[in-house]
Amino acid sequence: MSRLLTEDFLLTNDIARQLYHDYAKDLPIIDFHNHLPPDDIAKNHSFKTITDIWLEGDHYKWRLMRANGIDEHYITGEASKREKFQAWAETVPHTLGNPLFHWTQMELKNYFGIDDVLSPETAENIWNETNDALQSEQMTTQQLLLNSRVEFVGTTDDPTDTLEHHKAMSDQGVPIKVAPSFRPDKGLNIDQPEFSDWVQTLSETTSRDLSSYMQFLEALSDRIEHFDVHGCKAADHGIGKMFFADATEEQAKAIYAKRMNHQPLTAMEVEQFKTYTMRYLAACYHEKGWVMQLHIGALRNNNTKMFERIGRDAGYDSLGDALLAEPLSRLLDAIEYKDSLPKTILYCLNPRDNYILATMAGNFQGGGIPGKVQFGTAWWFNDHIDGMEEQMKILANVGLIKHFIGMLTDSRSFLSFSRHEYFRRILCNLFGNWAEKGKVPADVDWLATYVKDISYGNARRYFNLYV
Repeated sequence: MSRLLTEDFLLTNDIARQLYHDYAKDLPIIDFHNHLPPDDIAKNHSFKTITDIWLEGDHYKWRLMRANGIDEHYITGEASKREKFQAWAETVPHTLGNPLFHWTQMELKNYFGIDDVLSPETAENIWNETNDALQSEQMTTQQLLLNSRVEFVGTTDDPTDTLEHHKAMSDQGVPIKVAPSFRPDKGLNIDQPEFSDWVQTLSETTSRDLSSYMQFLEALSDRIEHFDVHGCKAADHGIGKMFFADATEEQAKAIYAKRMNHQPLTAMEVEQFKTYTMRYLAACYHEKGWVMQLHIGALRNNNTKMFERIGRDAGYDSLGDALLAEPLSRLLDAIEYKDSLPKTILYCLNPRDNYILATMAGNFQGGGIPGKVQFGTAWWFNDHIDGMEEQMKILANVGLIKHFIGMLTDSRSFLSFSRHEYFRRILCNLFGNWAEKGKVPADVDWLATYVKDISYGNARRYFNLYV
């Protein structure tokens, strides 16, 4: 099979090539939202095999392997690591058009210097080459981040987390800034069976009696303070169905008490609790100068049989189609009305909602902050060429792409930073095509200011990173 990746991969004209090679290629990376395990970074973990670093926990790959007819035994089952790698090698030649085809080859080339396309025929050599390379001191977690020019990592952490690994990294003087991000989904999802157990864990973590709602809010505030001390820059909320139902403090107290007494809640009560709690949290974020991220629209755990067998985040999530414009508007409006709206990033999983979020962001700009409310980058099922281009075109059509904060990996893999290169190539090619077609001036120096800001500078300023 012919070589895929060249110096000019995805760059289709001279301006695109100049923008990428002269301005974007060597910029540092700010990965402000991902799911990297902090303990692996703190311990400077190394990986024994390519399966360990590449396939474990990667539900993107798992979905495609299932679609290719691979038995679950070779995906999340008890097959050997070599057999699991072979199963992925058998799948890759069938992935044309999917970003994983590109990402797979970019990661092999960028981290291992391998140009061969992964296939059943090349699997044995690639297995041996990658595993040999992983024994190098250049392949520990911290060194992988450094070699990828990663400057900042925002992990995703439950409020009850001790953050001991973040503290250890700070104490060790790890040369990459790794900050926690506050993810309180379990504290808002009062309708979920695990809510009571999570409240008990929060009680133990804060050494507080949480029998009342106000004590519950105080405990969340305690954890926000704890995260802030450990360098937190952002909160993150996974919202399947957007909500808004106004509630008084007394109503929120009564709903919490009802749930803690194991009484069923109505759908309206669930929304009221979420709304009041969300407004409280947003005000806390605003006070701390944090960024609030809203990831909206995932329909999770669709396959009950496999959920019971494997658990969450196993590749059985997809796009939801619940309406979000009105409840999102009312929530942001209620927070803004009290002068407590933090910098906010809006991500949607259903591309049907792209224009909704792009125009919604424009309703709540201000405060002297360029791009205070962001239409976030193409997320999850949309982080392919078409999805990234569409997101940026829509943002440019109805907002200011100049202040866009760009790409993130949203990944659990230490090899995923090639996605920033992928994004930067797509961005430069988009601008190069606009210039070639006469849609924008063919002024490379001027276009380069956009490229540098979107690739790096805007995120650095937005998250107040001066590392």
